[in-house]
Amino acid sequence: MKQIQDKNTDWLFEITPKNNFFSLNFKEVWQYRDLLTLFVKRDVVTAYKQTVLGPLWYLIQPLFTSITFTIIFNNLAGINTGAVPPFLFNLAGITIWNYFTACLTGTSNTFGANAGIFGKVYFPRIIVPLSIVVSNLLKFGIQFVIFIVFYFYFYFQGAQISFNSWSLLFPVLIVLMGILGLGLGMIISSLVTKYRDFSYLISFGVQLLMYVSAVVYPIALVQEKMPEYAWLVQYNPLAYIIESTRYMLLNVGEISLQGLVYTVVVAIVLFLAGVLLFNKTEKSFIDTV
Repeated sequence: MKQIQDKNTDWLFEITPKNNFFSLNFKEVWQYRDLLTLFVKRDVVTAYKQTVLGPLWYLIQPLFTSITFTIIFNNLAGINTGAVPPFLFNLAGITIWNYFTACLTGTSNTFGANAGIFGKVYFPRIIVPLSIVVSNLLKFGIQFVIFIVFYFYFYFQGAQISFNSWSLLFPVLIVLMGILGLGLGMIISSLVTKYRDFSYLISFGVQLLMYVSAVVYPIALVQEKMPEYAWLVQYNPLAYIIESTRYMLLNVGEISLQGLVYTVVVAIVLFLAGVLLFNKTEKSFIDTV
């Protein structure tokens, strides 16, 4: 949108298409920050609307999932978590994993879910997926508080867990998870406008991805028990984030600096690719959605 300099015309602004595919105008996004706030509020209110338990669902899901994983993978399958209680080990991985899946699934249908708004009024389209990533921070915050409650419970029960100097970098892991979810979500959202099949892949694709992201086991276990398949985890940037999360919060496992650098590079590449496809798709998606 640019202002017309001709004083004799009645038009003040002219809406013109973008000149390139890759365009992320942070200044324009900042100008629409109030709209971003409104979308965040909309997402939060919609999540609670017409529900019996409301935000309690955010607590029930990770707790029951952690209990189930503890029974199946630790008690039955015998996965050893060392000195860390298996329930807390699983809860740490599930908490940050849920933030990634919420960002991915929420942004993967951006064009389809907002076609009515996009077709009527102009605003930076990227604000919608950004609002989903931001609003999911509330859900993550609630679940992280539950993790802290159980953390101190097990700590005072004598569990050998502790924070360390790396714990200060935990917010960086959250940002990386958000960027990965946003980047992949924008890519999938762009593809879904033409290939509807991708929408069916998300539900079980995310479940499959969880099992190769070291959510319920340490990376070292895969390298020890199944070295021929270890590359599936080693090339997965999500696995390094989850492994680093447990090290920062529980002081178990290890941090791979090489793995974190690899994760940062992949996150940036996926985000840039997502913006590229997102900007390209928004020019013509209204004809296919």
